[in-house]
Amino acid sequence: MSHLFLSLAALAAVVLPAIAADPAVDPAAPPAADVAPLEAALRATEAAFAKTMADRDLAAFTSFLAADAVFFGGESALRGRDAIAAGWAPFFAAETAPFSWAPQDVFVLASGELGLSSGPVYATDGTRVSFFTSTWHREPDGRWLIVLDRGCPPCD
Repeated sequence: MSHLFLSLAALAAVVLPAIAADPAVDPAAPPAADVAPLEAALRATEAAFAKTMADRDLAAFTSFLAADAVFFGGESALRGRDAIAAGWAPFFAAETAPFSWAPQDVFVLASGELGLSSGPVYATDGTRVSFFTSTWHREPDGRWLIVLDRGCPPCD
């Protein structure tokens, strides 16, 4: 029996420090949460944001932007809600939307504070012309606001 106890003690002496040193086990990390409801809410928010383009509603579009949001992907970045609204105003000028987008992938951190949505951007003829990635922050009242957005050529 003492031999078995010594073997178990030796095994524990080797295994427990290895587990504790495993970078995948972070004792400071928040507990895993069920993010499915948050991801569903963020997906619905991204869809509502995209609908502002179809509805030709720049004011509604702007309401989804954090005050310090940054949109980038071209030659320069648009920094701040007002600059983004001004930079995107031409896209809202025509009677019909020049493009549309829809969320394909949506992920939320276990903390529930940050989320990411990404997906294709389509021309009016349905051709995929770009791909977007948006980073969202969940406000204390539960609303999601975009903090970072990037458009790029279509990814394969």
